[in-house]
Formats: sequence, C-alpha cells, structure tokens
Amino acid sequence: MLTENLLSDTDEALNLAKTNLFICFKLLEAFHENGLAHLILCPGSRSSPLAMAAGRMEEAGKIKLSTVIDERSAGFLALGLAAANGKASAVITTSGTAVAHLLAAGIEADRSCIPVLFLTADRPGRLKECGSNQTVNQEEFLLPVCRWFANGPREGMHSTKSEMLQSLAFKAWESAHNFPGPVHINLPFEEPLYCENQDQYDVWSGWEPDGFSDYKVLPVPNYRIKKEDLGGINRLDHSKPGVVVIGPWRGKSEEDLISFNKSLRFWHRISSWPIFADPLSGVNENQDGLISNWELLLPDGLPLPVEELQVLRLGSLPASRRLENWLLKLKGEQVLITEGDSRRLDPLGNAFQWSGSFSKWCEGVEIGAGEVSLSSCQSFYKLWTSVDRNVDSWMEEKLPLSGAVNEPALARWLGRLLPNDCPVMLAASSPVRDWLVYGGRKALARRCYGFRGASGIDGTISLGMGLAIALGKTFLVTGDLAFLHDINGLLISGKESPNLICLLIDNYGGGIFHQLPLKTFSKDNFERLFIMPQEVSPLLLAESYGIKFRQISCLDDLAQGLEWGFAQQGTVLLRVCPNRLNDSLLRESLREGLAAHIKKTLQNQLSEF
Repeated sequence: MLTENLLSDTDEALNLAKTNLFICFKLLEAFHENGLAHLILCPGSRSSPLAMAAGRMEEAGKIKLSTVIDERSAGFLALGLAAANGKASAVITTSGTAVAHLLAAGIEADRSCIPVLFLTADRPGRLKECGSNQTVNQEEFLLPVCRWFANGPREGMHSTKSEMLQSLAFKAWESAHNFPGPVHINLPFEEPLYCENQDQYDVWSGWEPDGFSDYKVLPVPNYRIKKEDLGGINRLDHSKPGVVVIGPWRGKSEEDLISFNKSLRFWHRISSWPIFADPLSGVNENQDGLISNWELLLPDGLPLPVEELQVLRLGSLPASRRLENWLLKLKGEQVLITEGDSRRLDPLGNAFQWSGSFSKWCEGVEIGAGEVSLSSCQSFYKLWTSVDRNVDSWMEEKLPLSGAVNEPALARWLGRLLPNDCPVMLAASSPVRDWLVYGGRKALARRCYGFRGASGIDGTISLGMGLAIALGKTFLVTGDLAFLHDINGLLISGKESPNLICLLIDNYGGGIFHQLPLKTFSKDNFERLFIMPQEVSPLLLAESYGIKFRQISCLDDLAQGLEWGFAQQGTVLLRVCPNRLNDSLLRESLREGLAAHIKKTLQNQLSEF
C-alpha cells in the first residue's frame, strides 16, 4: 500500500508516474505483438497512463487510435471493427460509471461471439469501500458476459512484474479469440498519473523501473478447445430427404467462413438438401441449393416429402417465428452444430446439439463405397426450387420499383441496386427481418452484417462506423428509433471520416410493433406505449453533426439517391419516409395473396409429389 509519506516524496512520486506509464506501454505492446491493431480511447483522468501509452503506440505506427467521448458508442465501435476483421479491438475507459456503459456492447459481443478487449482504469484498493469519489465496484459490472476477467494488483499497476504483465496480455488475447467474446481487464492505478514530456521521453527511450526484469516474449498459454467428438455424426442420413437451416454467422474469422461455405457445397452435393440461409449467414447467392423465399413459403407453401424430414441446423436460428413453429412440427432427426459454442443454443429443445465445427463434421461423413441414390432427395429439391422461382415472379409484380416508398419493396430492391462488393449492415428490428423475408436471392449477393446476439438497437450507428472503418464503403439500413438511440455515434464521422452510407427508414416510431397482437388498444395508447414517435428532424440533426444528407421521396428516385450517396466521401444520410401502418397492412396482404396464389397455381404440381 502506498503511504502518504511516499506521495510526498517528489522523487518517489515521479518514479511511480513513470512506472505507470511504462507498464501501460508494455501492456499495449504485448497486445500489439499478439495482433491488436485498433484502440478506442474514451476521455478520463484515471486512464491517463493508458491514454499516453496509446498515443505513443499510434505515433510509432503500431496501432490505429480512435477517440470517442461516449463509452457505449466506443464499445459498439469496437464490435463493428472486430466483426469485420475477426480480431479484437480494445476499448480504454476511465473508472466509475464509464465502465457500466460497456455492458450493452459486452452482452452483444458475448451472444454474437465477437472478440473485444475492455481495458478499464480503476482506483487502487486503498480507496475502495471508503466513500472515495468515482470509486465503485466496477470489477463486477461485466463479469456475467465475459470470457475471462483479470484484476491488476490492488496496490496499483506499478507493482506489476514482467512475467505477470505478459501472461496477462497473452491470456486475455487467447481468451477473447479461442471462443470469441469479450474480455475485461481492470487496471488499478495509484497516483500520480501524469508524466511531463521529458519523463515520457525517458520511458520511450528505454527507461524501466527497478526490479522489472528484461522485457521478453513468454510462451503463449494454450487454451485451445479440446479435441472434437464426432459421436453424433451418424444421426443424419444424407441419402434421405432433409433440409439445411443456417442462422447468422457468429464471430469466427474469414478463413473459417470460407471453410464453412466449402463444406456447405460438399453437403449439398452429397445430399441435394434444400438450404434456408439467413442473410446474415455469410452464405453467398451462388451457393447451390438455396431456397430464396423460404420464409414466405412457410408453413404450408413447401410440401413435405416425408413426415419425418431431417434437419441440419447450423448456428443459432434465423429471426423467424414461422420457421420455429415449422421446425417444432417436424418429427425427423434435427442436429444443431454450434461452431465451438458449448452453451445451449436450442430454444426449441428438439435438436441434438454438437459444439464442434461444420467443417469437421463434414470431414467425418462417410459417403459409402457404392454410389448413393439421391432420386427422392433430388425430386424433392427440384419441386421446392420450382415453387421458389414461381414466388420470385409473383413478388416482382407485387413490389415494383415505383410509387410510394414501402419497407418490403426497399428490402426487395436494395439487394438488386447496391454494388455486390459493398457490405451491408442491417439494424435490429424491422430492417433485418424485412431483408430476410422480402430480399429474395439478392439478399445474399453481398456480405451482410447484423448484430442479433441480443437483438438490441443499442449502438447501431457506432457498429456501422466500425464496419466502415475496417471494410471501406459500407451501407447501413436502420429505423428512426435505432438511429436516434445512438445519435452520438455520428461523432465518430468527424474524426475518422468512415465511408458509411446510412439509409434511414423514418416512419415516425417503432413500426415493428404494429405486428404485435394488440388490436384492442386505442390508437393514442398504442402510439404512446409502444410506437413512441419522436418530434425531431433527423436531417437537421445530421446537419448539426456535419453529415451530408438527401431525402428520397419515392421508389422511382431510389436508384438516383443511391448513386448520389455512393459518389460522396465520408458519412452520408439518405432518408425515406414510408407509412408504417400501410406497410403493416401490406405485409399482411402479401402473405394472404401469396397463399392464395400458391393454392391456385401450384396445387396440381404439389399434389403430384
């Protein structure tokens, strides 16, 4: 414990300040050696040694540094960056309530399996539980969602030794990436916290505190997942009819996704099973076996070849109640592969869950010595694709690119109008659901990102900013409440100038709530308690943040508006204003009309199967 006498000694105080800075610099260097490339720094005093060390790392060209005043926004910015490149970014905050603002991002990182490092400065142990200002039990705030947590020495980080420091960095990095998710390191700092320029120069020039052993790289601890057990691999018979259901891709690297898609092609080749793919799955439109309009066709538009249809479920479920109800009615074997997540991921409770990877699963599949007969599977697949093409034609007629803006038409046409090399982020709530239901095959034409782990609207703009910084020009589709909820995310645009094109669907409130079974509510109560429209002008807000914007008045102008947006540099806002009540009625009429169309035009074809 540091005494008052120590604090009063100028030489000792100076040595302690330099030691704080030295420890922070060496910690960030250790993270950099493991692969850390991006730091997000929030303002604060207790985190000063970390801030100065981060600034030095940026000057040396070792990391990219972003400064964000809102800790919640910073957390989601880190998630966007990590989702794009598969490696954790680190967020640095000061002590107190700053740490609490990281929880929402931590929850999403946990559920979406996205690696992120939270580095939080804290008071030393002598100031805990004694009424000291800005001193709280912050070491407990993020525990429920973190893969791993570490607390620095209670007396302060100045007492850290080389082996401890490097072990801390290595274990944190491995824990964040082995089973991707958030890691929290809480770092107590004793005062003084600041160094003058000359003292900083001494640290950068090789000064080190007494007793700190030579800085050397220690072996990285091995926290790998144990060898995968393929015991359940024979539960599915690929020579008999089945279907593949693929949910959102969760936090693995691009190399893992490439391997996943290769395995998917293999499985379809040996089985001819139709594929239901979520737009967030990372599956491309060129994948064989896709049923583009599966959500619209459930539950009765797709005939079952056998009562006991098998199901291969890859990852968490897409956001579709119709799919869940359909899967519950099936009596065949269902297998869920979780890509390394050992937590229970089957809310339906009717699948055998295996926590290995789909690629490993396919490696263990035995095709057999003879040629497998796939006649029944192939005829089943051909029938479903025929129905799917018919629905495509019908939807083209019902959702033309003309007239008043409506959300189903936006979801249908954006996939056709956007460049194939432009990644898309879909905000939680209506945008991601409409893209799944009405997007058709073009919903899979490009890499789509969404953050469905906890499905909150927190941090929507900041997530999009992170993707744009990492990937270049990115297209974000969001509703007005999600936009306003994270409006300070626009502050990132002034510092980083990410090329984010934000399409704001401004329908004056939470339009998704029109789909709730609340028909008996009075209009005023329903608006106030659920829709919550806000009296604010998004265009004036955008102007105040220095964001270029354009209003798109009708679907006929959509292509031209997109062309303008893509011609700009930096962040831009495109605003459309559909009528949410009309859109709710349109969704219902499309469902009813399609059911009648299938019954009328395809009845004979379906009955022949």
